[in-house]
Amino acid sequence: MKISGLLLTLVATTSVSTSVFAQTNAGQEHAAPPQIAQPEAEKEVFSTGVAKGRDRLDSATSTSSLKGSEAQKLGPVGLSDILRTMAGIRVESGISEGNNNYTVRGLPIGSGGSKYVQIEEDGLPVLEFNDIFNIAGDSFFRADFSLAQIETIRGGSASTFASGSPGGLINLISKTGDTEGGSLQLTTGLDYDLKRADVEYGAKLSDSLRFHVGGFYRFGEGPRETGMTSFKGGQVKLNVTKTFSNGYVRAYAKLLDDRAPSYATYPVTLTGTNDKPVLGNIPGFDILKDTMLSPNISTMLGLDSTNRVTNYSVKDGQHAESKSLGLEAQFELGGWTLTDRIRYSTASGQFLRGFPSTIAPIATVANSLAGTGAVATYANGPNAGKLVPANANGNGLLSNFYVNNYNLRNGDHFANDFRGTRVWKVGRGDLTVTGGLYIASQTVAADAMQVSMVTDVVGGAQASLVNLTSAAGVAQTQDGVYAYGRNGPRLRRSFDVDYSFFAPYASINYHFGKMAIGGSLRYDTGHARGTMTGSDLGGGRVGTGSVDMNGDGKISAPETRTSILPLSQPAPVNYDFKYLSYSAGINYRVAEPLALFARYSRGGRVNADKILFTNAIAARGDIIEDRQAYDAVKQLEGGLKFRRNGITFNATGFLAYADDHNLLNGSVTWTYRKYRTYGLEMEGGIKRGPFSLAAGATYTKAKITKDFFDPTQTGKQPRHQPAWTLQATPQVDTKYATVGASVVTITSSYAQDVNQLKMPGFTTVGGFVILHPTRAIDVALTGTNLFNAKGFLDISQASMPTTGIGWARSVQGRTLAVSARVNF
Repeated sequence: MKISGLLLTLVATTSVSTSVFAQTNAGQEHAAPPQIAQPEAEKEVFSTGVAKGRDRLDSATSTSSLKGSEAQKLGPVGLSDILRTMAGIRVESGISEGNNNYTVRGLPIGSGGSKYVQIEEDGLPVLEFNDIFNIAGDSFFRADFSLAQIETIRGGSASTFASGSPGGLINLISKTGDTEGGSLQLTTGLDYDLKRADVEYGAKLSDSLRFHVGGFYRFGEGPRETGMTSFKGGQVKLNVTKTFSNGYVRAYAKLLDDRAPSYATYPVTLTGTNDKPVLGNIPGFDILKDTMLSPNISTMLGLDSTNRVTNYSVKDGQHAESKSLGLEAQFELGGWTLTDRIRYSTASGQFLRGFPSTIAPIATVANSLAGTGAVATYANGPNAGKLVPANANGNGLLSNFYVNNYNLRNGDHFANDFRGTRVWKVGRGDLTVTGGLYIASQTVAADAMQVSMVTDVVGGAQASLVNLTSAAGVAQTQDGVYAYGRNGPRLRRSFDVDYSFFAPYASINYHFGKMAIGGSLRYDTGHARGTMTGSDLGGGRVGTGSVDMNGDGKISAPETRTSILPLSQPAPVNYDFKYLSYSAGINYRVAEPLALFARYSRGGRVNADKILFTNAIAARGDIIEDRQAYDAVKQLEGGLKFRRNGITFNATGFLAYADDHNLLNGSVTWTYRKYRTYGLEMEGGIKRGPFSLAAGATYTKAKITKDFFDPTQTGKQPRHQPAWTLQATPQVDTKYATVGASVVTITSSYAQDVNQLKMPGFTTVGGFVILHPTRAIDVALTGTNLFNAKGFLDISQASMPTTGIGWARSVQGRTLAVSARVNF
């Protein structure tokens, strides 16, 4: 029997599913092998996005958490594949390690990343902005054995206990050496190329001093064929904690240098109808396993921020580099609990992705770019210099292939969050008062450049560049490059902007008897100062010129189509912003196992690069209208929570209104819209002996209530928003083995906002079998997408194409990996 068949059989036999929801104190860690599941503790303390950690049944919030040990069972996967197993979070993964999309409660994903949900590491943002085009916050975080727990809060007080989190918070909490011991794990892909080593260790150096260190290193081609080492790098994390009689001080550091590919939309057959499309593989290309990259498309020439010729490595994909140092302290003084978190992080890297602009028959592409009667020949590869045959690769297609390169020169981030909390006995209850101050700065210095290439269309890492020659014999490409830009000067940009934040906040909560009533306020102020350069600004700026890119002393046709920066005409960025966030809620503990709650919140999110190069900013650099500097989200929610004898069930109904200023897909199409969304979040779990089952279901109905620039979009459903997102999680955990699976279902949604072509719904199943022959040894077989489901997360076409050819982004195909782990 094949290994994949064995894993499927084990999963089906035991009827199991992903990681269970963990409801434990933040920072708790388990280095020992999994043990038989016991009934859940009757108290679950949650600390993210609230004034003070308290039992979830005493808090008017909608929250979830997941142990790091449960995330590890999924295998060598990235953060997005972990978060998509958690209730209430909508994840558009499939891009690779970073730049995936995250949202909650139907809040819009206008141009990628995580605009309304803040991603934190140990209570502070990874980046202040998680939706910088091509540079999202998850690009600078890697899940490894140093991860103790993930906590998420949707709506509620997230809007007032962090900046830029009107939709919610995702907090990634590190191990701190509470549990002595460690582990070493080696992993290899069975049906794909990946080698990975994970290690972590924590211990006490004395009764009052402990530490934890962990990290990973990996390399390989990855789950899709590129013909190159697309994954390479790792990270190291260290923290040291000194405890005192009344508190602790913790210092921590992280070093990240990791490279991963950026997968994009790739060719598919697209037939059927708009309502019931059928997507399949074109000849020579497997949408689950292939990319349009190969060793023949591994480098590109471009211009840097000073218009100097530079050679970029396409294989670098997302190359994220970050160093961070931080301190955390908490002390009990005079009845007050004082907490301070401070961190400085450097962030930089190259974020490069390639995707098709056009896929069509050879003659169609050749004639459109080089004129009627143009001739196509291979520019490199095994057939270099030969004519491209009409039936090339069994499909006879060429692609006008764009490569976008975003170079983050400086993404440094500083944050300090200080708060004080005190509890007084007032009457028959407890009055909790909290005051705090958040100060932060975020630099975003980035350059955007593009190259337009011509390639054949084939998988297996066999793609080649193609040259086009006009009927008159004039070369219209240079080594497969049609233009050193994209559609003229458009999107050739450079900007360097510093954002500062000053945000005092306060909360009050009165808990008496079965009732808890509370509210909180936050006032964010700050400014943006810097410059931006690019012909997209207008004003007579010239963005196209002739540049001798290959240094041969001649100017070819593609070199006349070079996008340049008008360096002598930068524009200032010089505006201030301010907005008020608030939240108020009530929680009623009906009985020990049951609570009801309701809450109303308003939060804001400062707009970063999404209003640069738009008419939101005046020529002097100031903002035209204050409302364009930030977007607000208002939410009304209410629900119930039940927990008894190892059974949990939470349900939250929600109604949200959101503003969104954005640049769709990083294009020059600026939008300003209002959205309304409502729905229901549900999650639950049961534990009985070695068996555990958890489930999550989110129903969402969203609508564009007003599009200020394109009235035809008013009343439409936002693209990519499914009605249902479902997770199911059973697993069996015994002394000698743990068997489980990861099941996620997403129903259909519209490919684009015009609401014509639909993306079919799909279900993916992942599985894991972990053997524990001794307490010190684990051997694991893990798999993702075991049934090879074609799950589409993005389709570029808005309606059914007459050619029957489209391009779409799918989840990865089946991957199997085996791991050996030693616990010590």
